[in-house]
Amino acid sequence: KVGHIIASQLRCLNYCIMLRLSRRRDSKTTVTIRERQIEDDRMRDVELLLESLFLREEVTLRLILDCLYDVGSVNLVNRRVRSRPLNYLMKAIAKYSKPIFRPFMLRWTRKNCPHMIADWLHTQVKFSPSEVLLPQVVSPEGTSPSAQAQNIQPPDAQR
Repeated sequence: KVGHIIASQLRCLNYCIMLRLSRRRDSKTTVTIRERQIEDDRMRDVELLLESLFLREEVTLRLILDCLYDVGSVNLVNRRVRSRPLNYLMKAIAKYSKPIFRPFMLRWTRKNCPHMIADWLHTQVKFSPSEVLLPQVVSPEGTSPSAQAQNIQPPDAQR
């Protein structure tokens, strides 16, 4: 918790410095820097909320991990072990070894999943410049935009 408070204070200080520097530049750069800073802050908030969710919903997380372990261990044994008797034996071993692996699964999930999910969510809402569609004004061949403006008539006059 203390680390998050210090990180928040450093972000605020960094933001103030960036604003002072950005006032010296043109307004387009200022908007870009502010938008980027706000985006970074909001994504950090998403990651902190996900961490909080994983800590608060531990029972649900355990149930999800148990289900994933059951499905994954059966699929792994079926893929790797072709012999029928050995296949049944390996499935039994995997079933009884679940309590041993549960603490490792929980620790790894709490440590890595919030960051991974936040990154994935960020890719879902972030668009590359080629994906952003901006309207283009194209004039028909042979006429200029000013000539088009003169030829525009109200809908009632065209009838």
